[in-house]
Amino acid sequence: MGTAEILFFVLAGLTLLSGLLTVTSKNPIHSILYLIITFFSISGHYILLNAQFLAVVNIIVYAGAIMVLFLFVVMLMNLNKGDKSFSKSFVLLAGGITAALFFALTVGIFLKSDVYEANQTLLASGDIGLTEKLGSVLYRDYVVPFELASILFMAAMIGAVLLSKKTDDLHIKD
Repeated sequence: MGTAEILFFVLAGLTLLSGLLTVTSKNPIHSILYLIITFFSISGHYILLNAQFLAVVNIIVYAGAIMVLFLFVVMLMNLNKGDKSFSKSFVLLAGGITAALFFALTVGIFLKSDVYEANQTLLASGDIGLTEKLGSVLYRDYVVPFELASILFMAAMIGAVLLSKKTDDLHIKD
C-alpha cells in the first residue's frame, strides 16, 4: 500500500468521524468546529485527486466564510432560551426518514452513474484537476444544480436573518 492510499484512508476515517461528531454533538459550537475539521479533511481528498484549486476554494469558502456565518447565526439565535415545540420521538422519526431517503438516493445515484468510465477518461487525459476542465463541466453539464444550490444558500441566509429577528420586529404595520 502506497502513501496515497494510506493518506486516503486516514482522511476518510477523519472525515467520517468528524462528520458523525458534527451530527451527534449536543453543543452547537462543537458541532460547527467538527464540521470545519470535516471540510479540511475533504480538502485533503481534493489534494489527493490533484484538484488543488478545489481544495483551496473549499478551505476559503466553506471552512472560512460559511463557518463564520454559521457561528454568527448560532450566537444570534440564543439557543439556550428556545422553547422545544417538537417531541424527541418526532425528531428521531423525521431524522430516520430523512436519512433513509438520503441513503436510497445515494445508492440510486451510484447504481445509475458511470463514474468509473468517466474517471478513467479524465485520468488518461491528465485534465482531472484543472480549473478550465472543472469550469466547463460545471457550467455545461451541471448548471441547473449549481443554480439551485445558489438559491438554497440564499434561502438559508434569509432564514438565518428571520430567525435572528425578534417577533416584534416582524409585524407589518398597516
